[in-house]
Amino acid sequence: MKELAGRLTALDPDAGAAVRVIAYFDRLSESRAGLEALVRGAAVLAGVPALLVDAERRVRVRVEADGTRRDAGAPPDPGWPSAALVPGGAAALWLERAEAAPSVVDAVILERAAGAVRLVLDRTRGRAAVEDPALVETVLDAGAPEAARLHAARGLGLDPSGTARALAPLDGPPMVVAGRADAGLPNGRNSNGLSAGRAGAGSPAGRSNAGPPNGRNKGGLPTGRSSGGLPTGQAHAVSSAGRNNAGPLTTQADAGRPTGRTDAGLPSGRTDADPLTARALPGLPDGRVGVGPEVPVLELPRSWAEARTALRFTAEGTALDPGPKVVHADELGGVALLAGLVAPGAEAPPDVQALEAAGASTPWLLATLHAVVSTASLRAAAAEINVHHSTLQDRLSHAEHLLGWPLRTPQGRLRLQLALAMRHLARS
Repeated sequence: MKELAGRLTALDPDAGAAVRVIAYFDRLSESRAGLEALVRGAAVLAGVPALLVDAERRVRVRVEADGTRRDAGAPPDPGWPSAALVPGGAAALWLERAEAAPSVVDAVILERAAGAVRLVLDRTRGRAAVEDPALVETVLDAGAPEAARLHAARGLGLDPSGTARALAPLDGPPMVVAGRADAGLPNGRNSNGLSAGRAGAGSPAGRSNAGPPNGRNKGGLPTGRSSGGLPTGQAHAVSSAGRNNAGPLTTQADAGRPTGRTDAGLPSGRTDADPLTARALPGLPDGRVGVGPEVPVLELPRSWAEARTALRFTAEGTALDPGPKVVHADELGGVALLAGLVAPGAEAPPDVQALEAAGASTPWLLATLHAVVSTASLRAAAAEINVHHSTLQDRLSHAEHLLGWPLRTPQGRLRLQLALAMRHLARS
């Protein structure tokens, strides 16, 4: 093949380069290289970033021209050269090149790389049954045998050796989201909302002996070896249409806080300053959602249990039910212990009863008190609910009279915050 490429290069540099591309990807395929190695090869060979997107399998792999994995980037531009993984399919490999028409070498790179990627995906991930409620129920069921949960995880496209988290929507089915633990999701996110690390389903075996090169020869093709690497799929969500035995879940959650205000000058559900929800997870459903911690796939039942606890701390984000719509279990800390002390539907603690009575007689009270405990200062609270600072002071004086304890001391503010949290727990 090298001799043939050399002869062709003497006659036609593009033809010689194309033959080298074919041989290069043949070697990668023979060595069972993974997705990242294949996409890296395409990027380095073409001299531009390469992007693999397979929404059905929930895979996104992007590699810069220098071989660096960097999934952050713009969505595929229809003007970029691309090759579908299957004829007429949406999944494709893209070269981020602005030229209207790809070169001969680009076309060969895309065709050979896409074919190799398709084989890896079919071998390692198959076709995930995205809407199979039985798989979601099994992977979240602590009583299911480990082998059954591993089988369900693979069926959902999860990497059994990776990480994931459970989501508990109020008005919707349970969800499982693949994670990337080594970057501390979601505090170490990239611009796509994903942290840097590993996640997804399936890992191809080993490194390639013919990994992406780090230099170029006279025919325009790189030479050398790559470190290979395992494919890492984009974090994804899998929803079930059913419930598991842990209890019914039912809405879906808005990850952010609307910035509009009600006619009464109250916030209309902002949550980014709330103490119980400090971050947003991409792809969340609308409505109230409890977000479980990121855990190894086999520990998803624990994430599910904590997600359901977090769901109890959520609120509608209205004047009558102020609070965060999305709560992360791993941000609750010791506050989560309250969930074991306040049973849903049981008689509410005295402080909660006082809140309910005061709120029933004073429409602005609950939203005002929530602003006080979820902002850094009284002036910030006044701005949050769009009232003058002196007006807030008058409201707090009235609220202290109704509740029976001070609200402008550290102790009183803590008591108020706990009372508001227990109010959510008592009514859920």
